[in-house]
Amino acid sequence: MRPLSRLSLTALAVLASCLAIVPVPAAQAAQPAPGSGPPAVRPAAETPALFDDEAGGNANGDDPAIWVHPTVPARSLVVATAKEGGLHVHDLKGDRIQHVPAPAAPGRGDEPGRFNNADVVYGFGGRDLVVVSDRGRDHIRFYAVDAARAAAGRAPLTDVTDPAAPFVFNDTQQGVNDAETAYGLAAWQDATGVYVLVSRRHTTTVALLRLKAVTGGRVGYEEVRRIDLPASFTLPGGAVWSPCLEPGEKPQVEGMVVDAGRDVLYAAQETVGIWRIRADLTGTPVLMDKVRGYGVPGAYDPQTEECAYGEDPGFGGEHLTADAEGLTIYHRSGGRGYLLASSQGDGTFSVYRLEGAGGHLGRFRVGAGRGIDGAEHSDGAAVLNVPLGGRYGRGLLVVHDGVNTPADGERENTNFKFVAWEDVARPLRLAVDTRGWHPRG
Repeated sequence: MRPLSRLSLTALAVLASCLAIVPVPAAQAAQPAPGSGPPAVRPAAETPALFDDEAGGNANGDDPAIWVHPTVPARSLVVATAKEGGLHVHDLKGDRIQHVPAPAAPGRGDEPGRFNNADVVYGFGGRDLVVVSDRGRDHIRFYAVDAARAAAGRAPLTDVTDPAAPFVFNDTQQGVNDAETAYGLAAWQDATGVYVLVSRRHTTTVALLRLKAVTGGRVGYEEVRRIDLPASFTLPGGAVWSPCLEPGEKPQVEGMVVDAGRDVLYAAQETVGIWRIRADLTGTPVLMDKVRGYGVPGAYDPQTEECAYGEDPGFGGEHLTADAEGLTIYHRSGGRGYLLASSQGDGTFSVYRLEGAGGHLGRFRVGAGRGIDGAEHSDGAAVLNVPLGGRYGRGLLVVHDGVNTPADGERENTNFKFVAWEDVARPLRLAVDTRGWHPRG
């Protein structure tokens, strides 16, 4: 096979854009042997290691977002959060081209910035924005993307956050320091405006914020409404169950994504399952799938700081092992597509049909290959159907790896893996649809 480096990226992108919907023939679908578990797909690239210690800038990877360049798809970017380590911006080879530090603590004894989740908004006030939840400071932060700088391989992000932006969930700095702050995040826009949905750490709350332009080209927000998802559940037979957590904590939501074609929010309540909710937070939430441990009784032991569990009554789901984490959508034409969910507890990803009742289509894991380790204990994920040229001419999946190797002693080591979409589609007999949807409309 001719090396990709000999091909014109432009020609490759044009060729990829001519591919509309490419179903994978059954004869080509490499099915796992019975009892061998979900198929493993191999990463094509990875980002540099992040180390969660003082020497590494307390960088701990969590959630990626993919920004599509408006004219040069091969110069698109992957922006990833690293908690106290801020934001790391990568090209499609996985190389880091910019580091944006998280904000310092506002005062002695206060919490510093801690970037948790990220998403992309296109065309707000004529600019593309990377939107980030800062769980350390209880803010939403905004970074304008300079397409010309991105095309030149130069640092593309500029902070345009309104310095007067309010706390998302708290009234005082002491409340922020108590850590019930902005956590999961998903962007959404419709005819009425541009919004961000934000969950609150250690609670079941989800809030809807409307973006607003302020003086000097800055971006702020105002709350529209909020809801509280259930913290306890009535099981068959009438018993009431709550997930076993540390005292004072409720089952929180982190992974979120919006199906803008239907104005539907999918929200992963980590120890419960995946909810389907109207994106404007009206109506009744529906629990579309449960984690396997749903309904299992547990009691927190303060001596061991762990939960002691009883017998499984069999009320849980079959596809997710807590925590249910990162959610992302692969869009196809006609409103079709796939919802992908990270099943953090067993290192797999589940795929659900986006349309209809959201049936489960299969599972996969990101395994080792091409000299790159696999992804374990994965938090966030982002997928895109748009052809980006080169290895990603048929789309890209980016996943967090919570246990990056090779290890460096006892240092906590994380990063992000890049996977070509067709490598996911083939073993699960999913479609490849490069023209059915585009994030820019």
